[in-house]
Amino acid sequence: MGPGCDARHVAWAVRRISAGPSYAVPGPGKASAQPDRVTGRGQGVHTLLGLRLISDSGERMTQPSAGRPHPGDLALMAVGVLGVSTSGPLIAATAAPALAVAFWRNAISIGLVGPVALARHLREITGMGRRSRWLSVSAGALLAAHFAFWVPSLSFTSVASSTALVTMQAVWVAVFSRLAGHQVSARAWVGMAIAVLGVLAVTGVDLTVSAHALLGDGLALAGGVFSGAYVVVGATVRREVSTTAYTALCYGVTALLLLAVCLLGGVPLSGYRASDWARLAALALGAQLLGHSVFNYVLRRVSPTLVALTILLEVPGAGLIAALFLHQVPPAATLPALALVLGGIGLVISARTPEEPAPIPAE
Repeated sequence: MGPGCDARHVAWAVRRISAGPSYAVPGPGKASAQPDRVTGRGQGVHTLLGLRLISDSGERMTQPSAGRPHPGDLALMAVGVLGVSTSGPLIAATAAPALAVAFWRNAISIGLVGPVALARHLREITGMGRRSRWLSVSAGALLAAHFAFWVPSLSFTSVASSTALVTMQAVWVAVFSRLAGHQVSARAWVGMAIAVLGVLAVTGVDLTVSAHALLGDGLALAGGVFSGAYVVVGATVRREVSTTAYTALCYGVTALLLLAVCLLGGVPLSGYRASDWARLAALALGAQLLGHSVFNYVLRRVSPTLVALTILLEVPGAGLIAALFLHQVPPAATLPALALVLGGIGLVISARTPEEPAPIPAE
């Protein structure tokens, strides 16, 4: 779950049903049109597991199905899993400083999103309210912290362990939601307990390998904490700001902060081999465009819970790619522990209440 700096997993707006008459949920299969509080445009508002989805363009969105997804969506999700699964192995294979990798990943992303945002959402960005702007900047800072911890972890521990531990962000989203006063189900608490046991088992195995591996585990866990906070803040700001505008501002802040850290720390930002530049480009294009953008697209028709659970396949996917191309095989004793982590996270995700942001990873 390499930090594929993608803020688009919070592309839809979260509104609680109990928020009042103006937030009433349309009936099944219906859509209402309300003025966009930012741009004044009409937007399509739709129900999604107790949440309301608002398209940036106002176009009619298909209500996600609670049943079996369409074969086309299943194929797209398979492409998405393949895309995000390349993130960790690509970072581990890139012979560039970890913080530089984090910076260039975001810089390339803003290079892709920025022109579209300026061409189509300049008025919205410049007219953004103080609260929305502050929240977007805060989300960018949290995302920068996520990258600053998670990317270096891949230099110390295995791709499989790092990817699984950073996925704990789903647990942190539930914890932060509880701290914010939302209810967390008993099933979610059970899932958290199982995931924590898995984390303890993973770190215990890695401690027998080396202290460096244990350090990598700690960095990945810290990256997951910041990623969870980023998802919660991003879901809040997305109630008022379109996906493109939010993503551009968030990516821009993340890239600037990482650039500042690199410059202050004397981290070289150039002089890499051509193969490493190719990996950096693949990191942004693969994990972001073929990964999280695809998942963001299928969210129009597929339950976010199913999407989040599907993304957990990134862990075995990244581990398999690392084993095949980097000859990086985690200790056999780690595998049951990783299964515990994923099983616990799966319970947390499947027990998500309508009040909680969908814990779709930021990598």
